[in-house]
Amino acid sequence: MQGEGIRVDDTRPSVRVSAQHVSTNRRGAVVAALMLAMALAALDSTIVSTAVPQIVGDLGGFSVFSWLFSGYLLAVTVTLPVYGKLSDTFGRKPVLIAGSAVFLLGSLLCAVAWNMGALIAFRIVQGLGGGALQGTVQTLAADLYPLEERPKIQAKLSTVWAVAAVAGPGIGGVLAAYADWRWIFLVNLPIGAVALWLIVRHLHEPVREARSTRTRVDWAGALAVFACGGVLLTALVQGGVAWPWLSWPSLGLFGTGLALVAAVVLIERRAAEPIIPGWVWRRRTIAAVNLALGALGLLMVAPAVFLPTYAQSVLGLAPVAAGFVLSVWTLSWPVSAALSQHVYRRIGFRNTAMLGIGAAALILFAFPFLPYPGAAWQPTLLMLLLGGALGLFQLPLIVGVQSTVGWAERGTTTASVLFCRQTGQTVGAAVFGAVANGVLASRLGGASDLDSVTRALDAGTAPEATRAAIADAVHAVYVGAGCAAALAFAVLLVLAPRRFPVIEER
Repeated sequence: MQGEGIRVDDTRPSVRVSAQHVSTNRRGAVVAALMLAMALAALDSTIVSTAVPQIVGDLGGFSVFSWLFSGYLLAVTVTLPVYGKLSDTFGRKPVLIAGSAVFLLGSLLCAVAWNMGALIAFRIVQGLGGGALQGTVQTLAADLYPLEERPKIQAKLSTVWAVAAVAGPGIGGVLAAYADWRWIFLVNLPIGAVALWLIVRHLHEPVREARSTRTRVDWAGALAVFACGGVLLTALVQGGVAWPWLSWPSLGLFGTGLALVAAVVLIERRAAEPIIPGWVWRRRTIAAVNLALGALGLLMVAPAVFLPTYAQSVLGLAPVAAGFVLSVWTLSWPVSAALSQHVYRRIGFRNTAMLGIGAAALILFAFPFLPYPGAAWQPTLLMLLLGGALGLFQLPLIVGVQSTVGWAERGTTTASVLFCRQTGQTVGAAVFGAVANGVLASRLGGASDLDSVTRALDAGTAPEATRAAIADAVHAVYVGAGCAAALAFAVLLVLAPRRFPVIEER
C-alpha cells in the first residue's frame, strides 16, 4: 500500500506513480495548493455575508440580493457531476486549472460589477469555477495519499473549512468597513494565483494508457444535468420566498424539472460515457454514502441557518456572541475527523459513521429540551458535541467510499457524494424554512414568518410571546434535523455493507 499515490486506475498496475516520490519532491507543494484552492471556495461562502449592507448601499437591488448566495450555490451544485466526470476522463490537473481560472475570472468581474444584476451574474460565473475547486480538490486528496494516510489530508481540508467559517465573516466585515466591499473579491486573486502556480509547477499526473477509441465527452448529458439541477434547485430556493409554493411559477419550475429529469435519464442511458453513470446508484456502498451525506446536508441547515436567529432573538445575544455559539462546531468537527481513523480502523467505516450520526441524532433531539430562555452555554455545548459527532460521521464515509473505486472512477464518485450533500442543504433550507414559518403562523396567527418577526424583535416592537414562538419554531426545525440524522443512520444500517469493499493498493 505504501508504494502508490496518484495513479490513473487501480486496476492497471502498469499505470502507477510512487507516492514516496510525490511526497519528497512535490506532494507538500501540491497539498499547499489544494488547501489554498479549498480556502477560496470555503471563504467565498462566508466572507460575502457581512458585506451585504455595503453592497446593497452601493449597488441597490435589495429585493434580489439573496441571489448573491443562491446563484453561487446553484452553479457549484449543478457543475459538480460534470467536473467529476471530466476529471476522470482528462485528469485532475486540467480540470482544476480550468476551474480555478474561471473562479478567479468571476472574482475579478465581481469586483468591477456596476449593478446588482451584474454582480449576481458574475457570482454565478464564480460558482461555475467553484464546483471544480470543491470536487477536484477532494478527489486529488484521495489520489495523493494511500488509504492509511488519507485522514491527514482530509483533516487539513476540514480545518480550512473551520477557519473559513470563523474568520470569513470577520474578514468580510473589516474589508467592507475599512476598505471597500470590492476587495472581498479582489483578495481571491493573489491567493488563487499562488495556488495555480503551485498546481502547474508541482502537480504531475502519470501518463495514462492510450485508449483504443477516441474519448467522447457527453456534452448533451452535461447540459441536461446542468439544466435539470438549475431548474429544480431554483424552485427549492425561491419557493415560499419569491412566490408561494402552490403558485404557477413554483409549479411550472417543478414540472419543468421533472421533465428534465426524464430527459437526463434517457440521454445518460444512451451515452457511451455518461456524466452520471448508472453504477453510482447501483453499487450499494456509493448509493448508501450518497443518501447518508444528502441527509447530512439536510440536517446541517438547522444550526447553520436557524441557530444565530435563536441566539439573538431568544437568548438576547449580540451578533458576535451569536456567531460564536454557532462557530464552536467548526472547532470540534476537524478534531473529531482527524481522530476518526483510530475508530474506523477497529470497527470499520460503516459502524464509525453510524456511531457518529447516532450521537448527532441524540444531540439534535435534545435541543428542544433546553430551558426557555436558557443560558448561552447550553446550546454552545450542544454545538460543540454536534461538531464532534458529525466529524466522526462524515470523514469515514468520504475516505471509505473513495477507497472502493479506482482512479478512473474516483472523480465521479467524489462528485456524486458532494452533489448529494449540496442538494441536501438546498432541500433542507426549503423544508425547514417552511416548517419554521408554519410553526410561527400557528403560534402567532396570520401569515407570520421568521424574517418578519425577527425584524420586529430587532426594532423592539415584538412581545415576549414572539420570542417564545421563535423558540418553538427553531425547536421544530431541530426535531426535523434529528429525523434526518435518524434517516441517515437507517440508510447505513440497511443499505451499506458491513465492510466497505476497499480496493487493495498494491
